[in-house]
Order: sequence, then C-alpha cells, then structure tokens
Amino acid sequence: MKLTRLIFFVTLVWSAQASAGTGTPGILSSKHNLSSWGPGDVKALTESRVCVFCHTPHNATPQTPLWNRNILAGTTYTLYNSSTLTVKLSQPTGPSRLCLSCHDGTIGLGDVLSVPGGIAMTKELTGRSTLLGTDLRSDHPFSFSYNDALISDTQINPTPPSNLLLVEPGNMVHCTTCHDPHDNSNGQFLAISNRYSKLCTSCHNVTGWALSTHATSSATWNGANPALNPWPWNTKVDVTNQQNTVAENGCNNCHVDHNAGGPQRLMRYLKEEDNCLLNCHNGQVGTTNIAADFQKTSRHHLEMATIGDASGHAHDPKEDPTKVVGHVECQDCHNPHSVNNSVTAQAPFVQSREMNVSGVDPTGAGVPAVQFEYEICFKCHGDNDVGTPTINRVINNINKRLAFDPSNPLLTPSFHPIEAAGRNSNVPSIPSRFITTLSVTSIIYCTDCHDSDQSTKIGGPGPNGPHGSLYPPILRQQYSLTGGVPESLTTYALCYQCHDRDNLLSDASFQKRTASGLGGHSHHLADGGGTSCTACHDPHGIYDNQHVTGDHTHLINFDTSVVTPAPGQTYPFFTDKGTFSGSCTLVCHGVTHDGSAQYTYP
Repeated sequence: MKLTRLIFFVTLVWSAQASAGTGTPGILSSKHNLSSWGPGDVKALTESRVCVFCHTPHNATPQTPLWNRNILAGTTYTLYNSSTLTVKLSQPTGPSRLCLSCHDGTIGLGDVLSVPGGIAMTKELTGRSTLLGTDLRSDHPFSFSYNDALISDTQINPTPPSNLLLVEPGNMVHCTTCHDPHDNSNGQFLAISNRYSKLCTSCHNVTGWALSTHATSSATWNGANPALNPWPWNTKVDVTNQQNTVAENGCNNCHVDHNAGGPQRLMRYLKEEDNCLLNCHNGQVGTTNIAADFQKTSRHHLEMATIGDASGHAHDPKEDPTKVVGHVECQDCHNPHSVNNSVTAQAPFVQSREMNVSGVDPTGAGVPAVQFEYEICFKCHGDNDVGTPTINRVINNINKRLAFDPSNPLLTPSFHPIEAAGRNSNVPSIPSRFITTLSVTSIIYCTDCHDSDQSTKIGGPGPNGPHGSLYPPILRQQYSLTGGVPESLTTYALCYQCHDRDNLLSDASFQKRTASGLGGHSHHLADGGGTSCTACHDPHGIYDNQHVTGDHTHLINFDTSVVTPAPGQTYPFFTDKGTFSGSCTLVCHGVTHDGSAQYTYP
C-alpha cells in the first residue's frame, strides 16, 4: 500500500493510461488534469500534456519524486493550533510540501521547471476553497508523526491505520494520508470514502461516537432553504459520492478539513452555536426547531462569548468545569460526539443526550463526565454564578449547589427534590391531576421546571430542554412572579403541574385563623387579590443562616418587595410550629402580622 501510494512518475503515467483505457475515475477525468482538455475550468490554454504540471523525467527538483515545480525556500507557514492539539507541529515537509507548491498560491499553477516561461493558464486558484495559502490555522494538521500522537492523545486509534498512507520514518501524517492526488473516485481526492466518517475514524476514536445520533441518524435535509444547505460539499462531488443523511456526513456535519470558519477544532462556523443551529437544529434536519427557542426573550445566551474574541471567556473542551464564567454554549450541556436519545433515564440520572459532559458535583468538585443532570447546571448556577437574584428575598443565595444540598438539615431546611427527596413526608398537594405518579419521595429534574414552553412533556411539539421559553426564567409553563394577577390554572400552571390546585385552594395544608373564616392558600391566591406563590416560597431552596431570619421550612423565603419586617424587627419572620402549623411576624399587603393567634395557622 505504502509503495503504491508514492508519487513516482512511472506509476502516474500508468494510472493515467489505465483510466483512459477503462473509463475508471483516474487523473484524466479529475480536476488535477490541468491540460487544455481537462474537465475543470482551471486549465492550460494550450498545453495538452497531463503529468507535466507536477512531474518531469529530467532535471526535476532534487530529492523529490521527479517533481516539476519549484519549492520556494524560506516560505514560512502559520500552523494549526488548538487547545486540543496534542502533538507539536513543524513546518510542512515531504509530500505535503509538494502539494503546497500548488495549493499555497505562492507560485502559479503553470510555473513548472521543464517549460521555459511556464505554462499559460486560464485562471489560478484564487477565491477557491482549494487555495490554502500559507496560513494553515484553519486546516487539518499534517507533517507530524502518528507515533507521537499515540503518546499524547487518548482519542486516536492505538494502531496506525493500515488503509491509509503513513510515510516512513515515523508514520508521518501528510496530505497524502487523506488525499490521493491521482484518483478522485471518492470525491475531493480522498484516499478512501468518508461516508459514515470512515476516513476520520480510521485515525480518530472519539468516546461515545459509535452510538451517537450524529453517527447513526438517518435524518435528511428538507431542502426548505437552499441558502442554508447543511452539506454544501454535495454540490462539489458527483452523485455517487454525495452524503445525504446525518449519519453519512458524520463528522462533516460540524467539522471541515480545510478553510474552516472556526479554526480551532476545525468547525464549519466560528460561532460555536452556529455549528448546531444554523443548518441542522433549525428544523431543516433536526426534528424540532431549537434555534427558534434561542430567539425568545428568556433564553440561554449563546452569544456571550466566541473563540478568539476579546472576552477571554470562550468555551473550551479542556476548561475546568469549576471555573466556567462568562459563557454558555451548546457544548456545555451536550457532547456532540456522544449525544443520543437511546436511553431514557429517571431523575436525577443524566439523560443520554447529555452523556460525557463535564460538570460540578454536590461538593463543588469538577467531574469529567456527569452522572446526574444537576451537575451540568451547577457549572454555571453553582459557585460560579455571578448573576443577580430574579427576586430579592430575605436570604439571597444564587448558588443552587448550596440551595439543593440535602446533607445539612440546619443549613438547607427545605428544597425542591433535585438531589434527594424533600424533607417533608406529608405534602397533601402531591400528586396533582397531571402527574399522578408523583409522591413525596420523588426526585425531579431541573428541566422539569426549566424547559421550553413548547415541550413535549406538556403536549407541545417540542423542542425540549432549557434553551428558551416565553416564560422567564426559561420556565416550561406560566408562573406569575408578581401579585395582583387573578389566580387560575393557567396563572400558576408550572406549580399546578405537580401540586394539585384543588387541594391547595381547599387549604388542606394552610388554614389561617380569622374571624371571617378566610382560608390560607385560598385567601392569598384567590380571595386576597392574587398574591403570587413566589411572595412566600423560594422555588429552589434556602441556604439558611441558622435561624437568624426565622425558619425557612416549606421553602419559605419571603419576597422583600412584598413582605417587610414587622415594627421593631430586622426581618420578616416565619416561625415553624410543627406539621401544618406556623406563625408570621411581618408586614404584608399593608397589614402587620404580629405572630399572635390571629396570624398563626393550626
């Protein structure tokens, strides 16, 4: 194999003659036939010979396979660089240097040694994707040893590929490892077909790829917007080499080998999110239109940072998950090499579409591959959260890692059951009419609340997940954050999905002692003019300060824009007096609650 791929003149002539005689795709029918009768629009004006553009039997460039072109001394190339590159690159050598004598644009295509004055051409490669130039930062690295990569890269095959040409000594990777300049039968002069990523996976062995959606999906492009063709290379190859499903395109769905828009990691587009949303997950290929959710007012802001911008906060595959600040990208929640829908997990375990994503565990330590969905959320909404509270409360704690911590009853007296079942064994409003299987021992996902308003979980068309929603902050259903809104099944649809509305309005767990007989929940929600659930309850959990501000069981953590301290007090107080019993010492809706029997519920 290696001998037959060396570019000897006699072999070239033989292959040209063979293809001419049999009609098989060889150099004569390819764009590397630069003769005046060649099939491409880049060709000689009058020169009818084929091999002369690269080879000459006499007076060739020294130490090359009868090369008929100058290799300019002193040409310096800017090399590929990325945080995920594990080998040290050197200036191009060997066969790669020969290829660049045409493809770097430093000399003309017709500038050959054997023809005085050169060969006149119809045009050069200017403006074409095949013109690489001397800046190779957006091109797949070459002129390095596969053996060196084996030492430092855990995601390449441990055995050098036998179906590709690696040049000795050192199993060097060159242009000719991936490309056969004499044979275009696979399209784009590929050494082997890259359908189903067979060329890429000859070297790369990426964790989770074999079962990933991007490696197995039979989804096709609907053709709705030709300007957003997800697979533009199909227009450059013949029908037999076109790749028309996600699986057939594989790595090429996101990566390009040359002239990449996003040089680091050879992404099609510079903005990381564009590689997901611009062509595929906008409803053109993917089942649902995720891109539309990112246009909603309440959304994750993917535009916060981009690789190479001045912010210094761009996402990086090797970043420390405990230090994620200033960005959120699709890759923070999904590993595109592993994502799939083959397994439906139960809370709190991570779904298969989030497999092999880094995160932060409940102790605050980074983990390379999460086990639980909340560990993904803790990367940004834990110790690194630099945002401001949506609602100012008696205790303002935006660190959700601490708010959901079940390990210390004193410091976390109440929380929604994200990591573990809640602290209360008697919650009359559970289950609801919508989720009859829910119980006080159930654990839920963050995404049971933070989800698309189009989620299939509530009968919508999708997509699912906390990409964006009409209801802030990225909530699946409406949850009024302000008072004065009439109570209804719609107003607090998010709460009523789990907590039974009829039970709450019957005051089963909150009965206020009043002469008029007005109830607790029913009075506050309905009769009292529409007090929001959020006036009293903090929906995540409370990281307490040891009762300095009263008790915070039952998610009680007052909205200080609604509830203020009673005269002589520093904080508005709730005092827990046991099951379904407590009292309030505060001022609310203009009325002072002094903690007496009138402001105590049994």
